[in-house]
Amino acid sequence: MNIAFRTDASLQIGTGHVMRCLTLADALRERGAQSTFICRPHAGHLLDLIQQRGHTPIALAPTEDAFTAPADPCHAKWLGTDWASDAAQTQHALGDKVVDWLVVDHYALDRRWEKSLRPHTRRIMAIDDLADRPHDCDLLLDQNLGRQVKDYGGLLSRHTQTLIGPAYALLRTEFAQWRERSLQRRAQPQLSNLLITMGGVDQANATGQVLDALTRCELPADLRITVVMGPTAPWMAQVQVQAAEMPCPTQVLVGVSNMAHLMAESDLCIGAAGSTSWERCCLGLPALQLVLAANQKAINAALELGESVLTVQQEKLQAELPSVFAQLIRPAVLRGLSKNAAVVCDGLGADKTVQWLEKVIHENHPAL
Repeated sequence: MNIAFRTDASLQIGTGHVMRCLTLADALRERGAQSTFICRPHAGHLLDLIQQRGHTPIALAPTEDAFTAPADPCHAKWLGTDWASDAAQTQHALGDKVVDWLVVDHYALDRRWEKSLRPHTRRIMAIDDLADRPHDCDLLLDQNLGRQVKDYGGLLSRHTQTLIGPAYALLRTEFAQWRERSLQRRAQPQLSNLLITMGGVDQANATGQVLDALTRCELPADLRITVVMGPTAPWMAQVQVQAAEMPCPTQVLVGVSNMAHLMAESDLCIGAAGSTSWERCCLGLPALQLVLAANQKAINAALELGESVLTVQQEKLQAELPSVFAQLIRPAVLRGLSKNAAVVCDGLGADKTVQWLEKVIHENHPAL
């Protein structure tokens, strides 16, 4: 199969959309597919990473000022141009070939864009988290816990197939591979290894705020802290200085490729309530979450409802972290969070999605 992805990363958007599309592209490559990524080179783009992972990157024109209309999605400004210009540039990037699947993962794009790309693809897949705009797609994937098909009522055609929930979370294969070992080591939990990860960008420097708040906590004597940051994180230098001044050994890792291993060997994670939530759930890693963006609220609320995470509001971090952290030292709390998180996601979502994509193409189904 020939697959094209239209997605972006930036300091404003973050890295999650591109990273989960890369996960799907990697899984498709294992089955012989070739993937092209069409991205706009915003500040903080990941075009170089896409190439390093063995896929073909195509850069659109740089960001330009564009008028947004009332009918546009609420994240329309993230696109860097108007939807019609983006569609025309994407069509040009695809050239004369008709791809088997066009996968669009972008909060700024909706039915109008997708419909205009129909002549260039056999099928369209939309990856969404918000259920806030209409789609013209054959397959929609929303991996969020608590999401229901009815949330997309009136936003999809009656022929659109849906993959809903964390069972379809797009996780790299190593998370499923580390799952059993990670769950086994949590039978007798203790807090010795703390992981801090606030996403690939962390524009608000939540990482630095967490490190500062931890200095006010009663920390286990043998605690070791690992901080993971993305290569485009704007506060990296400041965080590295803070890490060197922490009361316990603290290392800062940048652009890691072994996140599953790091999570499996960690006893607790303090992290953002974004797509890495499903990685932590797959490995049963107890988590204290911060909501850093509007699209993370629903994820966090659903995980809280299932008693799979504890939450601290970012604006109350300094005041509340000491008391919450004191709870997390208790083995019973860690064990309960791990058990509840592990049932949320098994780490096999990418493979399930690839099987569905293959089935439609290989059976030569008529347009959905």
